[in-house]
Amino acid sequence: MTGGHPAAPADGALDHVVINVLRRMDEAADLFAALGFRLTPRGHHSLGSINHLMMTPGPYLELVGVPENGAQRQDVLDSPFGLNGLVVASRDADATQARLAAVGLAAGQPVAFTRPVIVGGREEAARFRTVRVPAHLFPAGRLYHCEHLTPDFVWRTEWLDHPNGFSGIDTLTIESPAPEADAPLYAAASGAPAEAAGGVWTLRLGETRIAIVPGLAARFAALALRFRGLDALEARAAALPAATWVRHGPDTAELTLPAFGLRLPCRAAP
Repeated sequence: MTGGHPAAPADGALDHVVINVLRRMDEAADLFAALGFRLTPRGHHSLGSINHLMMTPGPYLELVGVPENGAQRQDVLDSPFGLNGLVVASRDADATQARLAAVGLAAGQPVAFTRPVIVGGREEAARFRTVRVPAHLFPAGRLYHCEHLTPDFVWRTEWLDHPNGFSGIDTLTIESPAPEADAPLYAAASGAPAEAAGGVWTLRLGETRIAIVPGLAARFAALALRFRGLDALEARAAALPAATWVRHGPDTAELTLPAFGLRLPCRAAP
């Protein structure tokens, strides 16, 4: 990286988590902005999707949807609504694809795409390559790998200062009817070992924990977020009918956004 910007996550760390809002992007963006998240300007992917990012110095949170008109990205339309994308960082999409094939996951060839971004008053092209694992093996949500060819256009200091103090992603909780069978698949796909304790399987993707727990249906159930403090977020959530806020203690709380099926445990870590 150049220019003093934060670096993209290391190979095999969590790159980002995706919330699929389909054709409700305006509603979702307004809600997250009202909660005090700093959203990047709306992006338009060459594949036929739109997005906003909520950046941290490490992994980020992405709202993805499809535009009102024009190309409609089929994998977004076919994906579950709400929390549905686990994205692992790759520094070389070809090497990632080869590693997945070697462990028996027949990943497709890397897919390249772009989106315009304004940097320093000039339009640039943020460029990416992704590698997707077989979707039927991961019914809880999409799992894929992303190589950032232009990370300077994604991790920028001007997008890191959130009014609510958002600073990181702690844990993605995945419910599964058979966690003992699914955990090895997530381990093979991500390249991180899965450890079992008390019926819960845990993987570490960089500093983020992936917890695979028993559940009636396969789904991405909760995303735990980290903030510099909780007071600013609490004040904003309390003023929004679309948000439910429960404070559990000085440094823990839970934010629920029913319209998007989101459960977001929150932790203060100054």
